[in-house]
Amino acid sequence: MRLIARYAKDRGNDFEIVTIYEHEVHKEAVPKADPAIKTLAKEHPSAIWFERKMSDDFGIIIKDAFDKRPLVHQERFPHTVYPMLKDFKEDVLEFAEYIPYKYEAIRGDGIFQVSVGPIHAGIIEPGHFHFSQAGEGILHQEVRHFYKYRGIEKMLEGKTLFDAKLIIERISGNESIAYQIAWRDILFSACGNELPLSLRKRHAFLLELERIIHHVTDLGFIPNDAGFGAALAYASKLSEEARRKMKELTGHRFGFGAIDLENIFYDTASLHEWLAELEENIIFFEDWIIDIPSLWDRFDTTGILKTEKAVKYDTVGVVARASGIMLDRRAEPFYLEHGFEMVTEINGDVGARYKVRMNEVKNSIKIMQHLLVDNTAEVELNKVKDGEYMSFVESSIGELFMAIDIKDGRINRFFVRDPSFMNWQALHLMMPNNIIADFPLINKSCDLSYAGNDL
Repeated sequence: MRLIARYAKDRGNDFEIVTIYEHEVHKEAVPKADPAIKTLAKEHPSAIWFERKMSDDFGIIIKDAFDKRPLVHQERFPHTVYPMLKDFKEDVLEFAEYIPYKYEAIRGDGIFQVSVGPIHAGIIEPGHFHFSQAGEGILHQEVRHFYKYRGIEKMLEGKTLFDAKLIIERISGNESIAYQIAWRDILFSACGNELPLSLRKRHAFLLELERIIHHVTDLGFIPNDAGFGAALAYASKLSEEARRKMKELTGHRFGFGAIDLENIFYDTASLHEWLAELEENIIFFEDWIIDIPSLWDRFDTTGILKTEKAVKYDTVGVVARASGIMLDRRAEPFYLEHGFEMVTEINGDVGARYKVRMNEVKNSIKIMQHLLVDNTAEVELNKVKDGEYMSFVESSIGELFMAIDIKDGRINRFFVRDPSFMNWQALHLMMPNNIIADFPLINKSCDLSYAGNDL
């Protein structure tokens, strides 16, 4: 049974622990006087980040956990402060005494440690990668993020759904459309309205456009990290054209504000023409890259994630599908009727992840061609009703999960689990039997969000 998320709610005298599985939701009441729960990490290793976060956010004790280190609390964060408690109202925190973070490391003769980050060259966001090395060979890697604890979950408490949208759509820039659609689905559920088909088609079109932008960007960067810069130049041209198309359609290059209830007419003829040209360019690009043996010598057998490990760590998105897991939230009637086809590979290496992206771009073009229909519908929403609401969206990175509790018409609890929160935890499994120079190649083949973790 696949684990999707685990999080806590402050219910006054008790905490409510919510555990989301593939087909089940488990809820457990825990008294604040003895806030202790059992770990799930023995069955689901990915549960450990959820549990460490609950400890940092609420002070909940995780029994029998193999890792009780802080997750979102950095070295000088006051570790007795739990900012997700309802009675926490502080605007400023005093630095606490520095407590060193103990990285997982392999020790022994001839073994040394390499730290990468949290400050990176270029525009990469803060993230720390700690390697145990025997010469060039990677023995172990630990991923540590959460350097930008933005307080988004706390910030959204007390806001209306509409006031919250400006923040939600900016949580992770490379998934803005996906985050907005997750918000939209919760809005329509809370209002008891049915989403008009024409609106769903337009929003799905933008989601596939977002997927193309990021997949094509990766299709250029991955060969670039293997020393073939020409691929990046060509793919960057295509992704920039798609980014400009996003701005043309939505008013913003990242699609901020794109998912709305307005009637917007697209020039379907010009979009069909652009999609046909993009498809032709992608086919050319694929033929070109496939025919470069030196690239595939680097891609194949590098950064392998075996199927059983991908399942055990509850991976999602391209990372899961490249390891043979049939998991995509688009595998439902609406998308199937509009050309969706599940894309998988079985080798679980950089090459497999590259092929999945390439084929998904081609499938997204097909889906977008099916979605271009000239029809609109007026939407008049009912009043938002109090309740607990959840939504799922297949972002360019993978399955996005969002949960919002509404009380007195306002957000009482906001929780989101970015797909990267799951896949970052599986990254270390891809490192053994590779050299440290392959780390950028492996990392880029997964295309994970830093910001999506740092709520």
